[in-house]
Amino acid sequence: MGAKVFVLNGPNLNLLGLREPEVYGRDTLEDIGRACAAKARGLGLEVEFRQSNHEGVLVDWVHEAREEAQGLVINAGGYSHTSVALRDAVLTLPPQVVFVEVHLSNLFKRESFRHHSYLSDVALGLICGLGAQGYILALEAIAARLGARAEGSSA
Repeated sequence: MGAKVFVLNGPNLNLLGLREPEVYGRDTLEDIGRACAAKARGLGLEVEFRQSNHEGVLVDWVHEAREEAQGLVINAGGYSHTSVALRDAVLTLPPQVVFVEVHLSNLFKRESFRHHSYLSDVALGLICGLGAQGYILALEAIAARLGARAEGSSA
């Protein structure tokens, strides 16, 4: 198996495909999970795809990622704009864990309270506004970063 990447999804993302499809698209979270698993296999990664509506569960999963993952993709949904606890959890990740924040919608075309994320400034990158494709791009970025590190360490 390749490097493990946790893909964590926050509140209300379990309702994708039903909830405001004009904003979030018609893909369900299950559709996105299948696409991530397929892309990960092609990149030589292993994906652990999860969703919770509970902040503490997400914090626990970030803690788990500290020990088990080489990459982390988070779509924290509304917690991106409110959760200092989730930010603090992400700050405990060791530097070798590559972290990318993803949002389906373009946060900067939405209400002003969504323009700030407690996670963006500590992530390798932020992908927003590209729908489900953002998850795939995040996996590609993590694979590239991990590959570059592996190449650098073998020199």
